[in-house]
Amino acid sequence: MERKELELLEKLAPDHPDVKVLWENHILFNKQLEKLESKAYLTPDEQTQVRQIKKQKLEGKTKLVALLNKYATEE
Repeated sequence: MERKELELLEKLAPDHPDVKVLWENHILFNKQLEKLESKAYLTPDEQTQVRQIKKQKLEGKTKLVALLNKYATEE
């Protein structure tokens, strides 16, 4: 995420639980991906899991950015 988005996130997260949850999920997905992608070899199931996590992460980030934009224009 861009610096501007991260600053806005830090500002909004305490007062907006929806933003906080999406951000926490984003961090969780990053950790899961790092763990899987650090392996020398991924099984077919793990490859499927990586694709699914990336999809969920992208969907969450899209929602998060939309919320940040919405809240930024309201303030």
